[in-house]
Amino acid sequence: MAAMAAREPPIPPASDGRDKRPESGRGSAGGGGDGSREGEERGGLPIPSRNPLPLSASQEAQVREVFNERVRKLCAEEIKAFADCARERTFSVSFACRALSRRMNGCMQAHATAAEHDRAREQWFAQRAARARDHERRERRRLEQESFLREWWGLAPRDPEEIRRELEKLQRAEKVGGAVRRRNTGAGAGAAVEEEGGGAAAERGGAGEGR
Repeated sequence: MAAMAAREPPIPPASDGRDKRPESGRGSAGGGGDGSREGEERGGLPIPSRNPLPLSASQEAQVREVFNERVRKLCAEEIKAFADCARERTFSVSFACRALSRRMNGCMQAHATAAEHDRAREQWFAQRAARARDHERRERRRLEQESFLREWWGLAPRDPEEIRRELEKLQRAEKVGGAVRRRNTGAGAGAAVEEEGGGAAAERGGAGEGR
């Protein structure tokens, strides 16, 4: 029960429809400089702006994981105290550890702010290069294992051209944000504008680091 409470993602405060971020962080042109410099100072890649283009569902989930991890680190002492209290307890946890539980939840709610979420997003963008290297290492390892198993069981090897295309995908940069694509939907229907999410483009581009 203590482990489940510690892994429970913090819930950011509800928004009333107004952007409460600082003025320096608004806009893609005015606030991009600070975030870019911070990313470069950490040795990572700069982010496009303080509030960059919308990400795909899988990328937003990764940002959320970074955000939850940052909040848990800030409240590590409170979480540990509650976990120690709840250890070897069952039904009595809600009574014996009520004060520690309120302290832990209060800490996590205090740090689960929009500003902290922006910092988590900046960290996610700064770690793009590391994620790309890790993804390439895992994919190359998978291809090596597949080749070994095919040789072990006497199966025909894969088409070298297919393997070459997969390796080329690993060299493509991760696509972030949405894209607008125009396609002809029919002879007399004219051209229709289709908005394509960044997640679908990233998956086709071989990003796949969430898997």
